[in-house]
Amino acid sequence: QVNLKESGGGSVEDGGSLRLSCEASKYAGKCMGWFRQAPGKEREGVAAIFDGAVKTLYVDSVKGRFTITQDNDKNKKTLYLQMDSLKPEDSAMYFCAAGLACQPHSRLTTAGYTYWGQGTQVTVSS
Repeated sequence: QVNLKESGGGSVEDGGSLRLSCEASKYAGKCMGWFRQAPGKEREGVAAIFDGAVKTLYVDSVKGRFTITQDNDKNKKTLYLQMDSLKPEDSAMYFCAAGLACQPHSRLTTAGYTYWGQGTQVTVSS
């Protein structure tokens, strides 16, 4: 079992920045990613990092504004999501996830991930 714990959410104004963090209790697989879910909407893949934390993938709506990175300590991984130029439509609960297989077609889909954190709320006001 892998435990994931997110932190760093909060409330900011339109155009502001936040940095989310996610600590994994141990090696969590070949992919790690960030997802978000707004009320009444499906969970959406935002960003993924894979291939030894060398390659990244983003949903179109956050390209150029969000950056996913990962620290690979010997005993744990810490995943980050730097979010700049935030917009009200970025408001959602953000979840960290870890996937074992990391297939190309599933890196931004919920089906591609096995372990999930509890989420951290991000609210952007206009």
